[in-house]
Amino acid sequence: MESIQAIKQRFGIIGNDAKLNRAIEKAIQVAPTDISVLVTGESGVGKESIPKIIHQLSHRKHGKYIAVNCGAIPEGTIDSELFGHEKGSFTGATQTREGYFEVADGGTIFLDEVGELPLTTQVRLLRVLENGEFIKVGSSKVQKTNVRIVAATNVNMFEAIKKEKFREDLYYRLSTIEINIPPLRERKDDIHLLFRKFASDFALKYKMPTIKLTDEAVALLLKYRWNGNIRQLRNVAEQISVLEQNRTINAQTLHSYLPNLGNNLPAVINHTKADSDFSSEREILYKVLFDMKGDLNDLKKLTMELMKKGNVKEVEKDNERLIQKIYGTSEPEDYDDAIEDLEALPIAQSNNDLQDLVEPTNDKYHFAEEIEEEETLSLQDKELELIKKSLERHHGKRKLAAAELGISERTLYRKIKQYDL
Repeated sequence: MESIQAIKQRFGIIGNDAKLNRAIEKAIQVAPTDISVLVTGESGVGKESIPKIIHQLSHRKHGKYIAVNCGAIPEGTIDSELFGHEKGSFTGATQTREGYFEVADGGTIFLDEVGELPLTTQVRLLRVLENGEFIKVGSSKVQKTNVRIVAATNVNMFEAIKKEKFREDLYYRLSTIEINIPPLRERKDDIHLLFRKFASDFALKYKMPTIKLTDEAVALLLKYRWNGNIRQLRNVAEQISVLEQNRTINAQTLHSYLPNLGNNLPAVINHTKADSDFSSEREILYKVLFDMKGDLNDLKKLTMELMKKGNVKEVEKDNERLIQKIYGTSEPEDYDDAIEDLEALPIAQSNNDLQDLVEPTNDKYHFAEEIEEEETLSLQDKELELIKKSLERHHGKRKLAAAELGISERTLYRKIKQYDL
């Protein structure tokens, strides 16, 4: 039995990760048998190397080895590709054709992306696994084949079974032995080793000096998530080898070749925000509500000043400043609308009314906020009801309704938007 290191050299496998070594060891152990094997792992991790190892170390090594990408064959023709068809069995079948299971008799078939097989094809495949029998498309004759099946998938098979996209009985027949290939991000020590190997290969292929990474670039290389695994790493090495004039690659240059870098690197999130910096609609809504509460409190204070001092002019000046603060404008038209809005507010008109808005405590007044909030809510309902009735009475004509309500047409329009009428 060949050693793991010898197998790596023979099949061009780079890396010393313990999980990778365990996968190769399992492939070596299972190769002399005819047990079905399922190779699992993410796309681009190099699953295709395991079936080759199994075939070359088995007693079938002199037989045919056929690799089939199940995800690349259209659903309507995959049965014909795998099991063959008879002449005239469907439109375009001008002659009898042998399928892969017939051609590979005595050898090995590698079914890549087996999780993409249609359910009808899965039933046919299950029969081959159970007793080696299959029927060509358009035929009634049962044929026998002696092939070993090694399958591979990047699909979560248990999820596929749960969603009824893959047969559970077929899964257990395929996965007599399951070999998992770890993703590249779990093989940190192998990443730079693989990059150097690819860089050397491309330098030889394109007849140019080999690229080298600075220490900072190597650190960035190891931090990246590599969702595309070895295939993505190889592509990045090739791009840099071909495009970069400077053969020493720094972190900034490497950064430009790594897509979606922000989504793949760990990041330190600063939770400290400025008061005006809100990252969500909820926080913005909270801020608006707090600002409104502050504005209402200012209005209450002005009303109290008017009641206590009776200095109308001074209070009017403060009132104007408050209106400009709330509406953010000093233009005459908007200002008039703001005045009308304030006049429409349910402000007490007499000292007796004001007594309903405040509570005496040691000859000082403070507002009963909870009572005020309940009254405001009920007044809003009444305001909404009045607007509805006026609009109905005037058949939706805002100008007439505004005149009846004693407010400007613009104010009415703003109320309609506010209450979503």
